Parts: sequence; structure tokens; C-alpha cells
Amino acid sequence: MSGATEHYLSPLFEPESVAVFGASQRSNSVATIVLNNIVEAGFKGSLYAINPKHKRVGYLPCYASLAHVDAPVELAIIATPAATVPAIFRQCGEHGVKAAVVLSGGFGEAGEAGQRLERELLDIAKHYGIRFIGPNCLGVIHPPNGFNATFAGGNVNSGNIALISQSGALCTAILDWAESKDIGFSTVVSTGISADIDFGEILDFLVADAKTRSILMYVEGIRDARSFMSGLRAAARVKPVIVVKAGRHKSGIKAALSHNSVNVVADDVFDAALSRAGVVRGMHIGDLFSAATVLTEGIRLKGVNLAIITNGGGPAAMACDKASDLNIPLAKLQQDTLEQLDRSLPPMWSRANPVDVLGNADAQLYQKALSVVLADDNVHGVMVLLTPQATTDPVAVAEKLVECSRTSKKPIIACWMGARRVREGRNLLTNAGIPNYRLPELAIQGFAYLTSFYRNQKLLLQTPGPLSQDHKPDIAKARSIIKSALDNHCYILNEIESKAILSAFHIPVAPTMVVDSSDQAVAEADKLGYPVAMKTLYSDVSDNAGIGGVHLNLSNENVVRTTFEALSQWLDGIEPTPQNKGIVVEPMVSSYTGRKLRMGITADDGFGPIISFGSGGASAKVVSDSAVSLPPLNRLLAKDMISRTRVSKLLAAFRDTPDVDSVDIENCLLRISEIACELPEIVELDINPIIADANTVMAVGAHIVIRPYDSDISYSHTAIHPYPSHLDIFVTIAGDVKCNIRPIRPEDAKIELDFVEGLSDSSKHFRFMNTFRKFPPEMLAKLTQIDYDREMAFIAVITQDGQEEEIGVARYAISVDRESCEFAITVADVWQGKGVAHELMSALIQYAAQRGLKRMTGEILADNTRMQQLARRFGFSVHRSKEDSSIMNVAKELP
Repeated sequence: MSGATEHYLSPLFEPESVAVFGASQRSNSVATIVLNNIVEAGFKGSLYAINPKHKRVGYLPCYASLAHVDAPVELAIIATPAATVPAIFRQCGEHGVKAAVVLSGGFGEAGEAGQRLERELLDIAKHYGIRFIGPNCLGVIHPPNGFNATFAGGNVNSGNIALISQSGALCTAILDWAESKDIGFSTVVSTGISADIDFGEILDFLVADAKTRSILMYVEGIRDARSFMSGLRAAARVKPVIVVKAGRHKSGIKAALSHNSVNVVADDVFDAALSRAGVVRGMHIGDLFSAATVLTEGIRLKGVNLAIITNGGGPAAMACDKASDLNIPLAKLQQDTLEQLDRSLPPMWSRANPVDVLGNADAQLYQKALSVVLADDNVHGVMVLLTPQATTDPVAVAEKLVECSRTSKKPIIACWMGARRVREGRNLLTNAGIPNYRLPELAIQGFAYLTSFYRNQKLLLQTPGPLSQDHKPDIAKARSIIKSALDNHCYILNEIESKAILSAFHIPVAPTMVVDSSDQAVAEADKLGYPVAMKTLYSDVSDNAGIGGVHLNLSNENVVRTTFEALSQWLDGIEPTPQNKGIVVEPMVSSYTGRKLRMGITADDGFGPIISFGSGGASAKVVSDSAVSLPPLNRLLAKDMISRTRVSKLLAAFRDTPDVDSVDIENCLLRISEIACELPEIVELDINPIIADANTVMAVGAHIVIRPYDSDISYSHTAIHPYPSHLDIFVTIAGDVKCNIRPIRPEDAKIELDFVEGLSDSSKHFRFMNTFRKFPPEMLAKLTQIDYDREMAFIAVITQDGQEEEIGVARYAISVDRESCEFAITVADVWQGKGVAHELMSALIQYAAQRGLKRMTGEILADNTRMQQLARRFGFSVHRSKEDSSIMNVAKELP
């Protein structure tokens, strides 16, 4: 795979030539300020002022239009009235401009007329192939190249932090604050409306940018959730990403919408999305830099247990309270650790965590305590707290702390309380790269960023595969039910239909019998056994119980007859006449030890289907105890969801009540995840209650709302691309051997490792240009935990003695231009020449074409003649690389 291709957004951030539209002799005009900022930042490229009203702007000649510029221009900066921008875009297109920054407002945020103007702009840009930031934005800054194309005041230092913000005003405030703190940036982007280039593509650029070590984001809403999530997940794998979102409450949402036309996402949904993306969320603007202070240093946790070393009990107590608030567990020190501390510390030390070394502790005592605590396997990080007492030397203690940090891989965070007396010690810690804070609560918050990053990175690596190979859902049956309802213009399924869909996905349901008479009602009740429940079958309402349509604990024949007549009269009196009306009899599902739960799916405008879990029953909406997550789920993600609810504490055994089998609850959540991924027509699914006890889980009530959905792209409705099980096929190789060609999944790590390490040295050399003995674990994770939205890997698998064996793999990764992909293919030595490579390449090329990719490329070693022959058979051109004679470049245009 070659990595030297220039990113398609480079003309936006690293242009060699720039034209500024609207620059004038008015020093306070937006375009003039931008022009001056570009000059003052030290831009080395060609710079052109465009304005038909002027001959010169400052020392620069001013051109009436781009047509008068007799030189190529890569980037256009536009700060003219909205109505003039489409014509300027046409100028840019005719001149071959590749990118633009539209500072002008008055587009999608300005009502219907502005939205029409925005659509016109997008059409022109697409026609000419112009990519642009904005409209209604502050601009872009790329300090390493001396490029500042914004109308913000002040200087922007070069650094390793990237900032992306939807708010230009917030950008200016952050930049002003950062200048006073001597904080530098690698890139600053104000996205504005994000009519074209959005978060996902900017994140792609920053992933490849060697100058960027961490990414800060201010988000108000999301236009393209799939691109956003895919970009975040790619970035978070290699660089810390910290996000602050506006609109956590209704007032904030209203304020965001006043200047932005993007979808403002519900806060709990956004939180779930960030967790799955592996990023850290801040609640306040200050959190952006506070988190970056910790994460940019490369500090990483291998657990979440914290130890505290202090010379003051009061500050330590404050730290413990904050740790409890943030769900940070204090490490339980091992017995050997306590014994070593006993030998080193004064007799009156605390003998527990926090380790109180007492007010007269000197630097040597601090060092002994820190060394012992860091060696404890139960401790994953240490906070060292110092108050400037009479016998304490803050500088000497800081020096010892720095010494310890050099020999320990565990993170150390310092809290040097006070001001004048601790200033020098704090400076020493800062220069050594040790995060330090003035208050214990802030230090604990700093450690919380590390724990959040650790937990979310674990969620990031979850790439759920298919739920079960043996109990596949009957998707065709479920789709048939939905199609029949939609054909009849019915968008709310009745309980019979809803439960049939649940059954198709193997979710246990209480049997529901439709009855047309009181005699039939009694007959069904006799079969089911008393007591029973009776309900109206009324698809136009979700809360049957709330309107008197549910009767429970019917204990005999007479009560059943009376209830049938009452429900019949009630249905006859409804105006207008409801669809799918009727009456049903069900067993009275009750359990003395059963817990009432609620599970479901809702469709978010930004992120698509969202799975929820929490307390159930009639009071579910009042109790408001639920957790949400994005599909697809696996068991770890399902466990995490359950643990985030209050009802999870009731699932354990208490008094004479046995615990609930949590595996059954997890299975239901996994099945609901499958429904969310496979049935895009479902916009609402509510299972309430679902009763769980020690023996089983049973869905008692179910309600589904649907809508027409039309897309040629599988799983386009989900924010995270699930495992594409529809690509799973069986072929015959070597004459009569049955072989499964399917996408790779995380669970394949073992067979992938066996496959790679089983390759001959020559096969390893051809594929990896390396003949390693042990395959690196991080590389194994990268190859099996893939993002199906931006890469694909098909493996060829055979089954021998009941065990799967991988015999080949073909993969591609989408290139930075988003239109082409680079491929690689490897086949086990004993299976070469038996049709495996042909089947894998066929699957890979076909899928790449289905995804809309236009070109497939690859690099093959010049002495790998067999692979070159395969490429030619599939229509690839084969040419020797101009840069490296040992490499053959192959390429194929996709249909």
C-alpha cells in the first residue's frame, strides 16, 4: 500500500495559491481582514485580491475577476453577499479552482430563500468539482504553513492540537485564550453550516496529518452521521479526540438552531455515539484544553483504579468525593504494598488509600511512597497531592516525582495546591510533561479524562459480527409483514404483527390469540389457562393500557365474557374507525420474582436507529430510567448498556428473590440490534413490559411503527456500518472443496493469526514485505477490527474437523480521494493455484463497485509473478513503479 498520495483536502489547508473575493480598501471589511491575516501569518504562496471596484488593495494589485488572473489558483476565499456567491463559484470552476472557503452568511440558516441559494451553490460546486468549507464560517488556519484565512484577530501559534468548531465566535474566543496561554495549533477549522465538507472529511485529513497529535471539537449538530462516526472512529484509533457539544438542553438546542441548519442531536444519543467512537466528551469549553493537557502527552491507562498520595487529609477527602462522583474506583492496596509502606512511612500514616504521608513529609518520603504504590498491580494511576506546609519543599518533591515518572509506565498526575510557594515546582512538572493542577477536584477530573478514554477505547474496538450462525433470524418473514402493511398504507403494526416480527428474530413472546366472539374468547382462555389478559387490537395507538384497552388477571369464564363485550362496545364507539381493530386473549404472564423491563428502538434524525433499555411497566415513562446505544451491539456493548441503568441493580439476587439470567437479557438486546440493522423501515419499536426472571425472558407487549424506506445501499440508515452478513457466500474450490467467502470480523483474530503466522517466509515477504516471526498484536487488531464503511476484508474459510480454518484473505482500504481503493491479497501456500485467489478477488472487486468506488490500485513486488498474472486476468494494468523498481503498480477502473 502506498501512502504518499496527497490528501484531496490539501488545497484547502496547504494551498500554494489563494484568491480573496471581496477584499477592498475598507480596513474593517471581512475580506480585507482575511487578506491581511494571510499576509501577516507569513503565507509563502501566490495571493490575489479579487474585486471589480478596485485596482489595488494595499500593496497588492486587485483583479476584476479570476479570468484576469493569468496563473492557477488552488483556493478561493469568499466574503461577498450571499447572492453573488454562485456567480463567483462559476468563475472559480472555469479557472480550475479546487477548493473554497465561504465566509458569507445568508444560506441554509436564513430560511427558504437561503436554502435555495445553498442548493444552487452545491450544484455548481459538484459540476466543477469544487470542495468548500462553510458557508457562514470563520475560515481555516494552518499555522505550520503560515496560513491564516480567517477574520479572527490576534496571532495563532503553531502546535500539535487541531481545533474543529461549528461556531466561529467560539473559535475566536478559544484562539484568544490559547494565545494568552502560549498554546499552539496544527489546524483550526470553522465549519459553519457544513453544506459540503463536514466533520468526517476534516477528521480524515487530520488522521493523516503528522503535525496533529490531538483533536478538539465543538459540535452543535450533525449532517452526516455515518461520515461523522467513521471519521471519529478512524481518528480516535490513533489520536485523542475531545468533543464538547452544545444543545444539551432545550434552550441550547434553540440557540444552536438560530445560526445553524444542521440536526441538533439529543444529548443521550450523542453521548452514546461518542462512547462508541472512542472519544472523550467534555461538558464545558474549558474541558477541551484540560483534557488535551492530559491526553496529548501520550499518557494511557491499562485500568481505572486510582491511588492518591497526599500530605493533607482534607484535600485528599475532597479528591475522594470527586472520584466517587466521576465513578473512578480507588485502588485497594495489596497486603505486600501496605507492609512496604509500613516500613517506610511514619507510624501515623493512613494505612490505606489515600496514602497520607503526613504534613511533615519530605521529598524522600514522597519518593518512597510513590515507588511502592506504582509497583502495586491493583494501581493503574497515581495522583500525588502536595500542600505547601512548613517542612515541605515543593521543588524537591517535584524533582522526585519526575524521577519516578521516567521509570514507570503508569500515569502520574500532580496537584500542587497554592500559588507563590509551589510555582517553581509546578513549572518543573509542566516542563517534564506531567499534568498538574491547582485543586484536587481538577486533578481528579484530569484523571477522569484518562479513564473515559480508556473505557471508550474499549468500546471503539467492538465491531460486532453476526449474532449467531445457528439461529439466523427469518428476515424474509419480517420484511413480508412490513411490506404487506405498507402496501395497505398502514404505518402502525398491531400487536400480532409486532410480535410476529419479534418471533422472527427469536425474541420470546407471549402468545396472542385473536378472538371474534365471547365464546371464542372463553375457548382460548380455557386453552391458555386462567388467569388471562385481554386487550384491544388497536394499531393506531401505542399505549393501550393508558386508554383502558387492557384488562388483566381475568380469572374465570364469566369475567372473560363480560370483558369481551365491554371491549367490543368500546371499539365500536371509536371515531374514526381504527385500522386493524380487534380483541386478543393472552396468558397472564406474571412472575413473583420477575422484573419488568423495557427495550426498544427509536429513529434519531441524525444517527438513525437508537437502541434503548431500562425499567418497564406502566411507570416506565415516569421513572425515566434508560440507557441508549447505537447498533450494532455485541455482548460487551449489551452488558455496558444494562450496567448504565438503575434497574440493573435489581437484576441481582436479593432476599428470597433469585437473580435474573443476564445472558437472556443480553440476547434480547442483541436481537433488537439485529432488527435495527436489518429492518430500516422500523422507526419505533417498543417492548413494554418484557418480564425477566431466573428462568426466562418474555416480551408481553409490543408496538412497532414503520415507514417506507428506499435505498440501494445496504445499512445506509445506520450511523455505524454493521457486519455485512448478506455478503456471506459459499463457493467450490479445488474441484470439490466447499469454501465460505465472507467479511472478516473481530472474532476471527485467532484464525487470522494462525493464517498469517502459517505463511511461508516468501508469502509473508510478498504480502507484508517483512518475514516477522511473531505477528504484532496491534496489527492483528487492525486487520480484524475494521470499519466496514471505509475498508473491507473478505476471508476464505474451510471447515475441518468442526474447526474453521482461514486459507486466504483479500482486502481494500478506501484512499484519501474517497473514490479509489488500494487492495492486497494473500493465500495460504498449500492453497495457492486452487481458485481461492480468484474467488476472493471477484468478491472484492464486485463489492468495491457496489460501494461506488471508481478505481482499484495496488502494489506488487516485482518478483511476485503469480500475483501479477492474477491482476492481469482481472483486467488490471501492470507497470513498474517509477519511484521503486522493485514494485509493480497495478490499477483497474471499476464498472
